[in-house]
Amino acid sequence: MKSKNRTLKKDDVKRIIINTFLIVIFMLTGIAQAQTNFEKGMVKAFELWQNDNTDEAENMFERIANAEQKEWLPNYYIAQINSLKSWTEKDETILRAQLNKAQKHLDIAMLKSENNVELLVMQAQILTNWVAFDGMTYGMKYGAKIAELYETATAIDPKNPRAALCKAEWGMGSAKYFGQDTAPFCKGIKSSIELFNTFKPESDLHPNWGKERAKQIAKDCKA
Repeated sequence: MKSKNRTLKKDDVKRIIINTFLIVIFMLTGIAQAQTNFEKGMVKAFELWQNDNTDEAENMFERIANAEQKEWLPNYYIAQINSLKSWTEKDETILRAQLNKAQKHLDIAMLKSENNVELLVMQAQILTNWVAFDGMTYGMKYGAKIAELYETATAIDPKNPRAALCKAEWGMGSAKYFGQDTAPFCKGIKSSIELFNTFKPESDLHPNWGKERAKQIAKDCKA
């Protein structure tokens, strides 16, 4: 069975979501000192992640998640780390463990924060990981759901740049697979850059990734 979104040749898999390594910007020394233990722990986890100590960062996020039962952000970042790791994973057993862990923590985050656009986008990303790994098996299974998640996310918050970017990128991948014009989706990518230019995250701890990815894709657009 062919997948709806077999954008996922190797080049397109990288395009479709390596999406961001999370460029963490707050090495602001003043922020870390007068903050709560939660905020200090999060800053430390980001420092580890930024320094390529990904496993240590993930462990730190897990400790924070266990200590801070009402906070959704640690679970979100555990899900993101495992989603990102899966893009380069070829072993299905390892990949399945990573994505099952990502899904587990995303489910927990969703219980803590309903109708959260960032979580909807991450859910679409995790499902896209499956499609990227095996488009023939998972394309038909998850393609419509991914599109629905992006529609829902952009309806809830039309100004969220990650929702706009990922929706356009997913649509672009589908258009390429079916030999359709990608120009409308290039416009969507460029529109997302405008949203990134004005977007202000709720705090330095909240998701703020994607702008560089959007700029990279826009350069490849012919529209």
